[in-house]
Amino acid sequence: MSKLLLRDIWNKGEHTLSRSHLDVFSVLAREIHSGKELCGPRSFFGVEDFVDDDNSKPYTYMKEKKSKNPHKHVSFKQRTIAYMQPFTLDVFISKRFVSASITHRVTSKQVAVAGTNSKDIKAALRSKSDIPACLAIGRILAERSREADVYTAVYTPRERDKFEGKIRAVVQSLIDNGIDIKVYLN
Repeated sequence: MSKLLLRDIWNKGEHTLSRSHLDVFSVLAREIHSGKELCGPRSFFGVEDFVDDDNSKPYTYMKEKKSKNPHKHVSFKQRTIAYMQPFTLDVFISKRFVSASITHRVTSKQVAVAGTNSKDIKAALRSKSDIPACLAIGRILAERSREADVYTAVYTPRERDKFEGKIRAVVQSLIDNGIDIKVYLN
């Protein structure tokens, strides 16, 4: 802005500055030396505000995240597995209770849930964390998932979990009660 103003003054041949030009220069000098930006402030976190051509309303856009490895190949199976096998089994076993759920991968909604710390199951069991409790959780989860029209699911154990004991009892109980479980071991 100051370049244009100086160029206009020089081209007009006005080497002597009038009072209005001095006012403009003083405003520019104050803005520059005060540390303020002459243009509008940029917003942060990757979101920037823009105004339409007629200055009617602002709109925002998000800058897309760049991949750490842009040349990484994603296979067809990796892109479509969530749609081909949409339901996953999640089993959590602690020292005090057992819980299991079947979740839809794409929408991340839980279709069926069962746990030994719920009131109706807690009353029927002697212990909330032994093998008979795991078998009961598998049976109840199978009933609830059949009510939701889910007959197949995929189970991939966590890195810290071994597919034996109580986890195997829950999965085996689901298979015995009519739910087809595909187990993927690494």
